[in-house]
Amino acid sequence: MELPQDILMSIFSTLEVLDLIRAGSVCNSWRSAYTSICSLGHCKPQQTPCLLYTFESDGTKATGLYSLAEKKAYMLTLLDPALPSRFIIGSSHGWIITADERSELHLVNPITGKQIALPPVTTIEQVKPIFDDSGAVHKYKYSWYTGQMTVSDSPSILAPDELRNFLFNKAIVSSDPSGGNFIVVLIHNPHLQLSIARSGDDKWTWLPPHKDYEDCIFRDGLLYALTSEGEIHEYDLSGPAITRKIVLNKVKGFTCENMYIVRAPCGDLLQVWRSYDPLDDEDEDASDDLEADHDDESYVWNTTMIKVHKVDLVARMLVEACDLGENVLILGHNQSLCLRAEEYPLLKANHVYFSDDRELYIKGCKNGCRDIGVFNLENNCAEEIVSPQLWSNWPPPVWMTPNARKISLETHSS
Repeated sequence: MELPQDILMSIFSTLEVLDLIRAGSVCNSWRSAYTSICSLGHCKPQQTPCLLYTFESDGTKATGLYSLAEKKAYMLTLLDPALPSRFIIGSSHGWIITADERSELHLVNPITGKQIALPPVTTIEQVKPIFDDSGAVHKYKYSWYTGQMTVSDSPSILAPDELRNFLFNKAIVSSDPSGGNFIVVLIHNPHLQLSIARSGDDKWTWLPPHKDYEDCIFRDGLLYALTSEGEIHEYDLSGPAITRKIVLNKVKGFTCENMYIVRAPCGDLLQVWRSYDPLDDEDEDASDDLEADHDDESYVWNTTMIKVHKVDLVARMLVEACDLGENVLILGHNQSLCLRAEEYPLLKANHVYFSDDRELYIKGCKNGCRDIGVFNLENNCAEEIVSPQLWSNWPPPVWMTPNARKISLETHSS
């Protein structure tokens, strides 16, 4: 006896995406319910984050997904071999932001395999194309200036696959791209500036003059951008003219910490500081030798401290929080997340799940071990997510929230 479609869909709407995919392969009627759920966007909203990574399989790079909910690893086949060759610079709403071999940016849904091309990299303010005799772009001219200063009068001439090493830092998306109306925010060099692209745009819009941005988050239709000194800028992107105001002045000087801005489930903004300690298993003094070659698998920047602060926008100050209570943080190259543990029962309350996003180390030591784990804010200790390590060290793994919703922008997908 087959269950009616409406009952099947009601059951399927409570499943984690990976369980939903398995259910959709059982029989034709279940497949039909699965397809309807994905097309309508009625999947369970509280999807447990997973770790997306690459690994070696039969001598070639493959793509894997480690489920925190199941403590199980899966192989993804829809994107191979494209994903392992790309840089991953962000993750939002179940989509990752990638830079291909020509340094062009794409939104990619690893679950559905759908892709959306973003505006050409040559429309970013500091990048100009260099054409060969046939009229094809064969190099880029990368200029070293911000809205405040000129770093160098001499631009760099870079091959297409080299530009992404210098230009990109992090990207987030305002909303699920499957719905067709979104904004991509790009933090890029020189000196960590902002540019944005709306869905359907054919070029990037530069947001000068400020720089040194570490992280961004959307809240109530506004963009909040955090600098390396703890300053928070509020951008209103809704009108014909983009406006900006400072809602929190800088709270510290130059820092080697990574900084994150997060929206708590209650709506408050949090500012999170993550500290590191460079350790080498063979020589703990290696961090004192700046000229040492650390591009090996024994060297890693370990997370040693995470501090959480509530942002008081009325008093324009930070208030240090002793703990997260019943909440969970997900930090890394993903859009920074704060989740209610009761809605994600397989995650640990008052813990931080982190992946490696220390940009200079990641790009400078592509074979170096990745700093990935879960940090207990009660005792300030970190432990591994899984052992032995499942992933290759390059490209670095990134957190993502699986999203099986069908895209409504078929004309933009590849």
